[in-house]
Amino acid sequence: MEKPKKKALKIIKRVFIIACLLKITAFASLFAINYYVKAAVKDQIITAAEASTFNADCILVLGAGVINGRPSPMLTDRLLEGINLYKAGASKKLLMSGDHGQKDYDEVNTMKQFAMDYDIPSQDIFMDHAGFSTYESMYRARDIFQAKKIIIVTQEYHLYRALYVANALGLEAYGVPSDPREYYGQEYREAREILARFKDFFMAIFKPLPTYLGEVIPVSGNGDLTND
Repeated sequence: MEKPKKKALKIIKRVFIIACLLKITAFASLFAINYYVKAAVKDQIITAAEASTFNADCILVLGAGVINGRPSPMLTDRLLEGINLYKAGASKKLLMSGDHGQKDYDEVNTMKQFAMDYDIPSQDIFMDHAGFSTYESMYRARDIFQAKKIIIVTQEYHLYRALYVANALGLEAYGVPSDPREYYGQEYREAREILARFKDFFMAIFKPLPTYLGEVIPVSGNGDLTND
């Protein structure tokens, strides 16, 4: 009869092997999904010149950090690219989607004011105050703002996930990257984005409701209806 100590060691060894296999499987799945998401949408990333002929329902500029009421460098570059596309005729409307979940933190009004400072008419700028995540921004662009054909503006590393989610929600989407410079901490963002793509891969399958929906405000109308 096998001694209890030897039997316990065998059990521990099996548990260790199973744990290692599960860990390897998890990592393999993570990187396989990351590769799949990027490969699935790479042809939808286009140049600004190509986008200028699209006549999209809106140019969707995704929010990022605001510092002391001013857009961060990443957000500034997204806004400038969106403004350039608007002026080039890619769309007659801008949709600023970001986080305005607290009174003392407001991405979207900052984004709208920035565009207005570049002579974009207020009525052509819509604000999505509840774009708390990439997934929610895409969902609300479709259901609240009634967009069907969109041009997404963000940094390239982020575009893959945004386009993948947009496709899953039935939007006709194209992406124009806004990467005119290098950003501090980009290596960390790239690593974190792998996890975010993994998460949104499953969000795109199950399609949960966003935090908020609400009244329909077609992007074909007047952007001042989104003013607060």
